[in-house]
Amino acid sequence: MAPKSKSKKAGKGKGKSPAVVDGHSTEEMSKDQLEQHIVRLREELEREREERSYFQLETNKIQGLWEVSRVELEREKDKLRVGQREREEAEERHRVEISVYKQKLKHVLSEQHQNVSELKMDAAAAASLLQRQNTESELGLRTDTQGLQADGREKRLRDDNCIEELTLKHQVELMELTNDFDRRVRGLEVKHHKKMQVMMEAEGRKRRSEVNELEDRMNRRVASLMEEHARALRGAEEYHCGVQSKILTDQKVLEEEAAEVQKQLLRADHQLSVAQQENRRLRESLQENQQKLPELRLQLQDYNRARAQMVTSRARVKVVEEELRDLTVEHELLLQAFEKVQQERDELLRRQMDAILDLQQKSGLKELLLERKLAALTQTVEKKEAQLCAVLSTAADQEAGCSAANKLQEILVSKQNTIGSLQQDLARECQEYDQLLTTCAERLSARGVPLYDFPFRTSQQILNAPPAKN
Repeated sequence: MAPKSKSKKAGKGKGKSPAVVDGHSTEEMSKDQLEQHIVRLREELEREREERSYFQLETNKIQGLWEVSRVELEREKDKLRVGQREREEAEERHRVEISVYKQKLKHVLSEQHQNVSELKMDAAAAASLLQRQNTESELGLRTDTQGLQADGREKRLRDDNCIEELTLKHQVELMELTNDFDRRVRGLEVKHHKKMQVMMEAEGRKRRSEVNELEDRMNRRVASLMEEHARALRGAEEYHCGVQSKILTDQKVLEEEAAEVQKQLLRADHQLSVAQQENRRLRESLQENQQKLPELRLQLQDYNRARAQMVTSRARVKVVEEELRDLTVEHELLLQAFEKVQQERDELLRRQMDAILDLQQKSGLKELLLERKLAALTQTVEKKEAQLCAVLSTAADQEAGCSAANKLQEILVSKQNTIGSLQQDLARECQEYDQLLTTCAERLSARGVPLYDFPFRTSQQILNAPPAKN
């Protein structure tokens, strides 16, 4: 039986695995290694014991601190309950003060709203009054412009009528001058015809004198020839024998000369007959001219009168042309003056419209800025009210209430400053408006425009005027 137990124990011993230290089993370790291992285990055991004692001390300290903290917590809870009661009392007092401050704030806001509404009503009344005055002045200027245009049209019609009358008068005078010129031409033709007749008479007299002279010369020649012939005959009788041949020759010469003389006599007779016919014709024309002489004298008198009338008509035409030139120059000057006045009127209207639009734009911008400022102030007041309510609802002591009161006082001061700035803006705008009115009045006075019906009023008159009733 014993061996069996040993075998069992041996089997059990073989089934257990040995301990491993530093990569070596305890069975394989030497004695020194085991001793070192035991020393190290003891040191670790001591260290664990020290740590346990330290942790135990810390636990005791923490337990004591917890007890102290629990006591202090109880005391603080008591203080907190006391503070809660005090806070409830302070909240009650703050609610009362907030109700009072809210009433004051509502009163201030109502006054501010009333002031802003009054300013808006005054600005609207001033703008409507200014627009109505500008409309009336514009209507007056348009009426004046229409009157000036009507006067200009009447003046142009008068000038056109005057020009037409002068043109007709000039045409009549030109017709008279043309008739006078025709009469003058006819008179000149008569005068030329008369001169021709005088010249023809002079030529006839000259021709008759030449014919008479030719007849005298021929008679003298015939007489001289007869005397020479007689002397020749006497010489022939004396020298009959000696100069028979010469006599025959002389006879032939004389016959030839006699034939020539006969021819000259025939030619002279022919010229005399022609001259006599011309003389008869000239006598007849002279008689006719003598019959026409009284009529020509009358025509000469008419020509002299027409010439005098032509001179006077030329002088009148020159005077009329000078008057027409003066009237034309005056008409052009009047047209230039009218255009200048019209340009000045257009410039004044443009400046007035620019000033009106500028004032309307400025007033619109100011009104828009005031509305925006009012909206911003309203939002700021609402925010401040919300902050005040939040602060007053969450305030825990009297110091928070004092800070809320200070903030409310700051809000009131800022509102007063805003009202003062708005009043300063209004005063500045009134000053600019008065300066603009003064400049406009000075320019109108410099241009000679009367100011007794000046349609604009000063800012004080507009502000002091009663509001318009709807």
